[in-house]
Amino acid sequence: MKMSASIFGNEFVGILRQEKTATPLQALVTQLFEESRDDVYRYLLTLGLHPPLAQETVQEVFLRLYASLKKGEEIQNPRGWVFRVAHNHGLKVRARQHNEEPFDPGMEALLTTPVASAEHELIERERMAGFHRAVEGLSEQQKRCLFLRMEGLRYPEIGLALGISASAVGEFLRRAVLRLRKVRDE
Repeated sequence: MKMSASIFGNEFVGILRQEKTATPLQALVTQLFEESRDDVYRYLLTLGLHPPLAQETVQEVFLRLYASLKKGEEIQNPRGWVFRVAHNHGLKVRARQHNEEPFDPGMEALLTTPVASAEHELIERERMAGFHRAVEGLSEQQKRCLFLRMEGLRYPEIGLALGISASAVGEFLRRAVLRLRKVRDE
């Protein structure tokens, strides 16, 4: 996944660096893009976007960030803003792809996983299937909060991205963890 994200990232960074001297704004957006693109890409995959659409959406989100900042919009938390826009735009993109077969995140994992013994693969597949069933049993808000937390966002940033309070984020995460622990211990 890093490789594909790096390939599409190089194209975007090239666009921002077309001018011989990058403006401070271009440098800021480029740095944030390089630091966050893989996290945003993985989050978009969890929303159900196909990898090529997720890559396009990542670029679109950072172009929107650049355009908003260039217009003079004040963004207090750019990383939170990026995930909020990625979330909203990702849901719109996913709605447009509804007639296509949904992307199976497990498929990409299988394609990028090194070859192991058949027994190890079977055990790992069963373990992951149980985990995915447990995650699928979570509410949509619990899943979104969990995925954003896994990407390193703090509660206030998750709240900003999802349009809920930080305390609601904490409650959604608490319930999700309790449910996943229960499944793990069974």
